[in-house]
Amino acid sequence: MAKSTEHKESQASVKAIYFPSKTLADGSHPFMLRITKDRKRKYIATGLSLHPQFWNEETNTFRKNVPIDKRKAIEAALRKWEEKYSDAAETLAEADEVHDAQSVATRVSTERLATRKFKLLAYFDELINQFEKTGNVGNRRVYRDVKNSLQHFIGEGQDTSFDAVTVKFCNQWETKMRSEGVADSSLSVRFRTLRAVLNKAIANGYSKPTSYPFARNTAETNKFQIGKFDTKTTKRAISKLDIRKIEAYQPSQDDGKYAGLRNTQERLQLAKDLFLFSYYCGGINFVDMANLRWSNIGKDLDDKPRLTYIRQKTGGKFSIRLMTQTLAILDRYRPSEVRSTSYIFPILNTALHTTPTQRQNRCSKIMGQVNVDLKTIGASVGIETPLTTYVARHSFAMSLKRSGVATGVISEAMGHSDERTTQIYLSEFDTDLVDAAFDNL
Repeated sequence: MAKSTEHKESQASVKAIYFPSKTLADGSHPFMLRITKDRKRKYIATGLSLHPQFWNEETNTFRKNVPIDKRKAIEAALRKWEEKYSDAAETLAEADEVHDAQSVATRVSTERLATRKFKLLAYFDELINQFEKTGNVGNRRVYRDVKNSLQHFIGEGQDTSFDAVTVKFCNQWETKMRSEGVADSSLSVRFRTLRAVLNKAIANGYSKPTSYPFARNTAETNKFQIGKFDTKTTKRAISKLDIRKIEAYQPSQDDGKYAGLRNTQERLQLAKDLFLFSYYCGGINFVDMANLRWSNIGKDLDDKPRLTYIRQKTGGKFSIRLMTQTLAILDRYRPSEVRSTSYIFPILNTALHTTPTQRQNRCSKIMGQVNVDLKTIGASVGIETPLTTYVARHSFAMSLKRSGVATGVISEAMGHSDERTTQIYLSEFDTDLVDAAFDNL
């Protein structure tokens, strides 16, 4: 390990020089990169050279007879060499550790090896495998879909370096996807996923931020703007009066698209119960409801029933007081002998759905069925808004907002924003405040 200096460590100087002391086979002299630190020098070959007829040794500059395109190309390449090693020299100096010219060269070499470890699509595969191991099937599916889109754009069997993901690359990928009819919402997801992958690659030293294509702020107008894909979607919420209509609805075997099927009435009852359970439990989403087990139901110090669970999407922890309406729903699905490990709702089966992928696929299938059945219920009771499980979540939020509940309390109750925001809310609000807010329902 390098030792700290007693005084501030100086920065090595880096300069590209013409090196007439060495003559190549074609009679030209090479350009070398000279690293100087504490009066000791280290030379790095750049692979660039120039015949002496084009170089003025007295002024140490190009002669006027050198073709302008050739001169500009060499100057641009040498600038990149100087920037690369100057950045390494600056990093070592800022660390304030004893180092020499060789240390600067070694640092650049180490960084180059790191950036060569992965290419773009190979790194996607690495992250997808990590999601597979951790059971994060949601992110795994998104990353896999984005990787497939990029593979189609780059070419089957091909890959590309991180440095190649430039603003031009992003514009061309966008153009191709638009020609295929991809909507703005999907474009937003794909580019945000690509940005996340690049950020991870930079953080792990596999990529450098120099070619980062995405705008970090509004001032970077020359960078790719992901925000342009953001479109305001209509947030569908229904009134408390409509909630009462759903509560009064009695499923019939003759209702809806699947009328006459043996389990039509059971399906409609499940759809109704899941919608109302979500509404009265803080807008809990479908996947979290599907994963609820009887062990998630308990009592607090006041002997009042509570639902405690960890949100699948963010990892946020929630504790919700169960109201009369939700207790009635739970009673409908409570078996004669309750096992704490059994699922509450008849969506997942502990014996059949044992892997994260199986659970994800099952939830997607049943959620589609439930949303179809909710539209049947809505049509039966005269609700114009097409009902989905997500409408219950928005309706919960709107009911609290219209009742004058503070936005911050609503945000905590719903687990809005990312995990960091959720944690901030959890530290600022007491559970009693959320309990009081639920009374407004």
